[in-house]
Amino acid sequence: MNTLLIEFRKSLGLTTEEMAKRVGVSTSFYEKIEYGDRNPSFNFITAFKKTFPMIDVDRIFFNHNEHKTCSE
Repeated sequence: MNTLLIEFRKSLGLTTEEMAKRVGVSTSFYEKIEYGDRNPSFNFITAFKKTFPMIDVDRIFFNHNEHKTCSE
């Protein structure tokens, strides 16, 4: 589960559906990224960075403690 991404979304007061729409992906795909079932694609990260330029994407998406495979 990507708690940093979830916290960021909630800090904006957005639902998963609203966040997915802003980034330009399906709600299902976005939720899989939040839950850690899918890794964000390059295109997703690029769109996220363009939509939220003030956010450190490295911190949210490349924090090793947040990835399921890194904690196993």
